[in-house]
Amino acid sequence: MNKVRYIYGLSSALLVGGAAVSLITGQPLGAQVAQNDDAVMDRVVPVAGAPASFADLTAQLQPAVVNIATRQRIEVSNNPFAGTPFADLFSRRGGSQPQTREAQSLGSGFIISSDGYVVTNNHVISPPDTRAKLESITVTLPDGSEYEAELVGADAASDLAVLKIKSNKAFPFVRFGDSSAARVGDWVVAIGNPFGLGGTVTSGIISAVYRNTGQGGAYDRYIQTDASINRGNSGGPLFDMRGNVIGINNAIFSPSGGSVGIGFAIPAEIAAPIVEQLRAGREIERGYLGVGLAPINEDFAASLGLEKRRGEFVQTVQDDSPAAKAGLKPGDIITKVNGKDVSSEQTVSFLVANLEPGAQVPVELLRDGKKLAVNVTLGKRPSEAELQQQTQTFDPDAEEPMAPGASDGTIEEKLGLQVLGMTAQIARSLGVPADTKGVVIGAVDPNSDAARKGLRRGDIILSANYQAVGSVEDLLAQVNAATEEGREAMLLRIQRRTQPPAFIPVRLR
Repeated sequence: MNKVRYIYGLSSALLVGGAAVSLITGQPLGAQVAQNDDAVMDRVVPVAGAPASFADLTAQLQPAVVNIATRQRIEVSNNPFAGTPFADLFSRRGGSQPQTREAQSLGSGFIISSDGYVVTNNHVISPPDTRAKLESITVTLPDGSEYEAELVGADAASDLAVLKIKSNKAFPFVRFGDSSAARVGDWVVAIGNPFGLGGTVTSGIISAVYRNTGQGGAYDRYIQTDASINRGNSGGPLFDMRGNVIGINNAIFSPSGGSVGIGFAIPAEIAAPIVEQLRAGREIERGYLGVGLAPINEDFAASLGLEKRRGEFVQTVQDDSPAAKAGLKPGDIITKVNGKDVSSEQTVSFLVANLEPGAQVPVELLRDGKKLAVNVTLGKRPSEAELQQQTQTFDPDAEEPMAPGASDGTIEEKLGLQVLGMTAQIARSLGVPADTKGVVIGAVDPNSDAARKGLRRGDIILSANYQAVGSVEDLLAQVNAATEEGREAMLLRIQRRTQPPAFIPVRLR
């Protein structure tokens, strides 16, 4: 279960401030002027809307809610010197081989068709450890029957995944409903498998629709409920009183790890189209603008002289991105995308991600207090891993040791270097032009000739044996060629900050 941690003061204001009068009087704010009017009081109390029991509804829905268990294998180093300069020496002297360990995860899901397609969260079936490999998925029905399942498709951005049960049996299933019709105060039921206890049912009401948790991303847009959602409920359904799935339980706000009555579910109107694409085996393609954004809070508004909080502030613009090509600049305030106002419930990321790559989109913004309108041709949104890489910073002055498996083993073994491909972010960190071609040294083995020659983290390898090096693969090819030719050293052309490029011979080992 994902956890969302708020600042306590903020969360208290959000969850208590607006409800104080209702708690005291037992009726909505608008009805207080008629507290002594019996006719009004009769209309206020929705007796028919409060179910005496959820038993019949649960009996119909629970057979389609399943437990999902995964088994993963993780290869871990058995080298006591891993991450130190002595790691290679230990391996060369016959150090023990890496060990394989097993890991498991549990979550919930629900069947959406009689032939056994199952919806769950991506984080339920995706190993959190990037070294892990998913070995198997087991789906357990409420009657205790177990089935092997295969992964049909997964989408990290929306945290959704679709599985297929390996069986020709006809299964009970549920359907998606219309979450856009949900209202604050509507009854909801959450069914799942928290703590491995078996099927568990909780009920509550919708506390907010389209809640933005402040975690960022294209899909930071949830239904908030006070129905208890605990560890293991991830991927389980949130039902309305008609038995339709209006949300997929995804995260909780919790200072302790358990439910405190603030849970979040992915709205069905967001999930259903993505699930259909995953089920059909299609790639999920989203629009991409290429900007780093910040919400316009009260301090931003005060510093900019805005009358009210609106839009989002452009902190950064990615080089050669759709935003850069359209002329957007850091400091701009985006107020509308494709004619829709930008707000905390409807962010730029959400609006853009729900448009097709290649679409021409009008964007309205404020710059230096003036209104501007530009047309942007959206690009294709990179993967979550690529986006994370774009936001990573590179500190050339950090003292980073050699990390196991950080780059190609041949380069590490022969040159004593770990290298990274050049990116615009790294180039900016090093103070060189964004279009600089080469590979960046990330770490140097202190026992290598490269270290003795003074090579260090942040140096850029421009060429090897007079051949341009534009990628890690280019450098690897030159190392292999030198090895095959029986050379004892390589001639590297090195660019260091504030210094002209220099040729440095580095002995191979």
